[in-house]
Amino acid sequence: MERIRDLSSKTAAVIFTKSSCCMCHSIKTLFYELGASPAIHELDKDSEGREMERALRALGSSNPAVPAVFVGGRYIGSAKDIISFHVMRMSSEKGVVIFTKNSCCLCYAVQVLFRDLRVQPKVHEIDNDPDCREIEKALVRLGCANAVPAVFVSGKLVGSTNDVMSLHLSGSLVPLIKPYQSFHN
Repeated sequence: MERIRDLSSKTAAVIFTKSSCCMCHSIKTLFYELGASPAIHELDKDSEGREMERALRALGSSNPAVPAVFVGGRYIGSAKDIISFHVMRMSSEKGVVIFTKNSCCLCYAVQVLFRDLRVQPKVHEIDNDPDCREIEKALVRLGCANAVPAVFVSGKLVGSTNDVMSLHLSGSLVPLIKPYQSFHN
């Protein structure tokens, strides 16, 4: 436990991983894409790796114990937590954000609705993302009945197709998206 505390406090961001773990690889890649340079500690290459893994579980890391992410010496979470943070960050990139799959006809219909309402949403086609399944799970954890389409306005979850269409039919959608409408067509 002391070694975990020591290693996690030496650098702003620290990730405990295993070299054979695909989720560990995804989380490391995500940090690099965000411009961070985390310290990486591969437990399977450390003589104290098993003990450190037990210590990570004792701190609240899920099973498997890796990846385990620390920022500022504080345990932030596992892959599930980091993907959820990432989805929330992506949902706030623009006024209207839609998570879709390119093979989903309902996703297409929601995109057309917003286009017809003169809104150019930020669209994340998650089936093009290597963490697609984890993003879907994060969207469901955030409250989406169906993972896609998932519509966010001003960083807040509006919902999926039924929610968006219900808001539109009741006249509540347009006032919600008014700040993001473009009248330059």
